[in-house]
Formats: sequence, structure tokens, C-alpha cells
Amino acid sequence: MTDTYLRRATVDLEAYRANLTHLQRLVAPAELMAVVKADAYGHGATTLAAVAVDAGVRWLGTLELQNAHELRASGIGDGIALFAWQYSPHESFERAVSEKIDLGLSTLAQLERVALAVVSVADALAPDAVGGAAVDVPALVHLNVDTGLHRDGASADEWEALVTRAVELERAGLLRLRGVYSHLAEASDEEDTESAGLLAAAIERAEELGAAFEVRHLTASSAGMERPELRLDLVRMGSNTYGIPVTDGVSAADRGLVPVMTLTARIARVKRIAAGTGVSYDYTYRAPRDTTIALVPVGYADGVSRRAQNGVTVALRGKRYPIVGRVAMDQFLIDVGDDPVEVGDVVTLFGPGTAGELTVGEWADLVGTIGEEICTSVGARVPRAYVS
Repeated sequence: MTDTYLRRATVDLEAYRANLTHLQRLVAPAELMAVVKADAYGHGATTLAAVAVDAGVRWLGTLELQNAHELRASGIGDGIALFAWQYSPHESFERAVSEKIDLGLSTLAQLERVALAVVSVADALAPDAVGGAAVDVPALVHLNVDTGLHRDGASADEWEALVTRAVELERAGLLRLRGVYSHLAEASDEEDTESAGLLAAAIERAEELGAAFEVRHLTASSAGMERPELRLDLVRMGSNTYGIPVTDGVSAADRGLVPVMTLTARIARVKRIAAGTGVSYDYTYRAPRDTTIALVPVGYADGVSRRAQNGVTVALRGKRYPIVGRVAMDQFLIDVGDDPVEVGDVVTLFGPGTAGELTVGEWADLVGTIGEEICTSVGARVPRAYVS
């Protein structure tokens, strides 16, 4: 059968598996949490989560509860920890408690809603149990400390009350203090070290209040690579697992990683134009000579930044050609000079870099962003094709 796709994001599952194996060895004896939020950074969470579990990963980060529920429904059992930490102000936690999803909590209000959910679930399972305490359905809770990022996390003046109430609820059999965590700003080594000290002090105070945590976690992809002394018990990594570099001037290959996504499209039209001819909206590009232009059917609706006309090249038949003119919603143009090209030829926007194409990190540098934004911006109408 002839392959007639216009655009495609190919996801290399073996590259993902290899990245996970490499990172697990790197962070040991800490464990690796593979973060699969935002549909696994645009790669497809259900598929990649299954690969991660098969590779021996026991912790998956989902951000939202709906993502965690989808993974449980896909067959990932409660022997694998699914960690969520962002909720609606009126979130209902009953299903999360029933499915044994690990919950990152920052406020007393969240804690109380979780406790009510535990009682509700327990009563539904055993209506005669007093307060639900006789049924083994405690919520799995990680308390979040704000150590300087100032997003989620309990502030210093909220911490004691949060811990005190969590300890009371644990003693009542309503929750299990599974973890304590924070997130680094990664603004500088000095400030990250200070944040780590704040976390250590918060843990010490929590222990004085009767808390005992099973795991401590602080670092994500960048500090998880560069600050081994801060890895603690669990390292949360997303970008690295997908082969997306997270440090300026450092490539995926420098880290022993392989980019997982390759974005391609097929030439949809070829035209010969005369010198001086303007192309695409606003005629921001005029051909400096008689030349051939080719239409590539992906645009900003598919995640191709409008800034890509300023120096970004794509690979075609073993050579690189520049994007010229405005990137439109559904397409862009490349100038191929006098080289022979045909409708149906495959253009590679970014990939592992092994065939001369840009990597996602290089593409991101050229448009002034980060690789994570590039991958997560690849639109839903671009089909994902999985290869092993």
C-alpha cells in the first residue's frame, strides 16, 4: 500500500526505552519518576507509559488526575505509582483514592477534601465501618513545600499547620504520608542549594511534629543530571526521557540521550518562480534568483513557529533547505534552488540528527524557545506513528 500521509510525528519507542534505562542507572540509588504529563510531552502518554513500566520504571508523573485515571484505565495497575499534583479548586478525589493515585498536596483545603474523599470511598465499600477507618483505602499523600519557585507548595507560615493536620489524618487511618517534595527554580546553583536547605529544614520540622515520609524528591531533568547530591530518593524527569536537552549548549548526545520524536511531512506542491517573486503572506521573502520553491504542508497549527522563517532549515534528499516567507497555519515554503524535488518527497523538520536534520534542541534554539515547547506544540492533527 502506498503511504499517503501529509504530515507525521514518528515516536521511537526504543530510543525512549534506552533513555529511561540510561537515566535509571544515572540517578541510582534514587529512583526515576518518568513524567508523562501533557500527553507525554506530545509523544502519547498511554503508549509511552506502558514502555516505561516495561523498562522497570515504578513512578509516573501525570500532573492532572484525569491523566492518571486514563493510565489506570489503560491497564497500569496500582503497583505503579501515578503522581498528580495540579487540581481544580473543587476537585473530587474519590476516584483518585480508589485508584491509589499519589497526590501532591499544598494546602489545608486540599488535605481536607482528600480526607472527605477517603471517608466517602470507605463508606461506599463498607457502609458499616465506623468513619471508614476499618477499610484499607488511605490516600497516598505527598506534602509540597515552597522552597522558592513560588508556584505550588506550602509557604513557611503554612507548613506546620499542614503537617500537623496530615499527621492527625494519618493517625486516624485516612491517609499515608508517602512523600515530601519541592521543585527547584534552577536560576543558579547557589539558589538551588538554598532551596534544598529549605526543604531539609521543612522535613526536619515535620519529623518533629510526628511525620515520617517514605520518599523525598526535589530535582527534575536539569538538576537531576547536574546535582547528584540533590537527587534524594526520587528524581522527576520528563525532558531528558524524550531526549530533549535542558541545559544551554548541551545536546542530547552529550547527555547520552536520543531524541524520541521525528517530525516529517511530504512535499505537496513544487513551483518554479522568477527572481524577485514574493512568496507567502506579506512577501517577507523575495526570490534573489530564478529558483524552485516547494510547499511543505505543516504550519503553526501543527506547532511550527512563525519565527521559523528566520534561519530554520529542513532536511530533504540529504540536504538542508531554508524555510522562506511567512509560516502559515497549514504550510510553509522552502527554497530548493535548482535541485530536483518532487511532490511526495519527505521533508524532515527535526529528528535524532543522524541523517543531517536538525534536532529538536537545535530547532528550538533557532526559534528562541525550548525543545519541550516544540514537542508539546505538535498539533493533534499530526498523527503519531510508533516504531520500535
